[in-house]
Amino acid sequence: AGYDVNPIHLGIIFLTNLQIGYCTPPVGLNLFLASYRFKRPIFELYRASLPFLGLLLITLVLITYFPWLSLALVEWFG
Repeated sequence: AGYDVNPIHLGIIFLTNLQIGYCTPPVGLNLFLASYRFKRPIFELYRASLPFLGLLLITLVLITYFPWLSLALVEWFG
């Protein structure tokens, strides 16, 4: 049974959710890697990542409920 979901749209939602998971304190893998690489305290990165995390959550809601936002380039280029 098909659910009439565009696979490209589903993939974009999936990758956005993965990025949110990788940046979410306290277990965000990307934050630990950035802390090690740039030699910054992890709590400093937690605070610095919160605005970006909020932006990602807003973007996730927008592309989930308005699929044309994530599919416009695909449809435009054919």
